[in-house]
Amino acid sequence: MALQEFAPIGALILLAVLVAFIVVTISSLFGPSRPSERKAAPYESGMKPIGPANRRLPVKFYLIAVLFIIFDVEAIFFLPWAVELRDLGMYGLLVMGVFLIILTIGFIYEWKKGAMEWE
Repeated sequence: MALQEFAPIGALILLAVLVAFIVVTISSLFGPSRPSERKAAPYESGMKPIGPANRRLPVKFYLIAVLFIIFDVEAIFFLPWAVELRDLGMYGLLVMGVFLIILTIGFIYEWKKGAMEWE
């Protein structure tokens, strides 16, 4: 009986998959297709690629991604907390303090690793 509540969601997912399948099928049937060697070649900023495609990336990219996640998580949780702060009272303030301490630890880790130093 509880599964009947999820029927509209299942119908929506089924409809989305069906529409996507129909669009891709129609596009492949009626769309222009003129394959060539030049189109199949890898594209790298208008230049011929140099070296293998699976090169190792510098750690700097990982550090910037972690920094983005820290700020993103912070922004996502601050707005609802700020809206409900009066209802949460001192407990909400303490929990957000612990949350900020955890994010600050991540921020300090990033700083020590050199993610803030731009070259």
